[in-house]
Amino acid sequence: MDPHLLRTFTAVARLRSFSAAAVELGYTQSAVSQHIAALEADLGLRLLQRRPVVPTPAGARLLAYAGPILLRLAAARADLARLAAPRPGPLRVGATPLAVAAAAELAAGERRVALTLRVATRADLPRQVATDEVDVGLLDGFAAPNDPLPGTDLGPADITVHRQEPAVVALPRSHPLAGRRGLALADLALARWIDAPQVSAPLSQLRGATGADGFRADVTYDGADTGGLLAAVATGHGLAVLPAGALRGRPELAAVAVLDPRLVHRVELLRPVPLGAGSPAGRDGG
Repeated sequence: MDPHLLRTFTAVARLRSFSAAAVELGYTQSAVSQHIAALEADLGLRLLQRRPVVPTPAGARLLAYAGPILLRLAAARADLARLAAPRPGPLRVGATPLAVAAAAELAAGERRVALTLRVATRADLPRQVATDEVDVGLLDGFAAPNDPLPGTDLGPADITVHRQEPAVVALPRSHPLAGRRGLALADLALARWIDAPQVSAPLSQLRGATGADGFRADVTYDGADTGGLLAAVATGHGLAVLPAGALRGRPELAAVAVLDPRLVHRVELLRPVPLGAGSPAGRDGG
């Protein structure tokens, strides 16, 4: 399967347009059509409906494989480039919003004191590490104490825990449960919730962790600023699961420990493993 054809297919499927994919990839529309026809001929399956442009069931199945395949290829190219010519200059750090504060700590322990910081989403940061867009990544998320963070398969990676703290439910101080020492999340499944997937535990993850049908968003918060989310919680728009440290100095809010299921908030340090380095000291992303 030609990776060039696969890359064209993913662009068309994502953009739902042959012409938009041609602009993004720098091809003519005719070349994009030829790529898709060649890939369909190779596989013997129709991958895209043309009007409207949407993946067929076979195309949707291929998309599930295409992302990891293309990521692995990009990661291999970046790894070989690092081997050929180590990159001088400032330390490039990628961090998810709740891990930004750890970047200064990281820079203090590095020889390169100059720092370039890029804020990324939880979904995109592993890709940036794998493809050498950043030298290291600080990825945050919520998980059971001994489980890895949810993340993308980025190939061999040295992953170490940088920081870990308890997860809490953030409630207004006036909430009837604000005085509790701990809560079972399933008991709050039908409460009002704020879905803030970049700065709190995503509601989809809470549904999966508890097995409870609930945790529906009354408010969706697309921001990366914890202060905005906490202000929404304080004014009664809904609850959110956050790291305990995020509520320090906020007397208008109550932080109630999550007792069941056990959840922690963790910041992990991600580094690519250079070729020839052997087994990474942390866990292998593959």
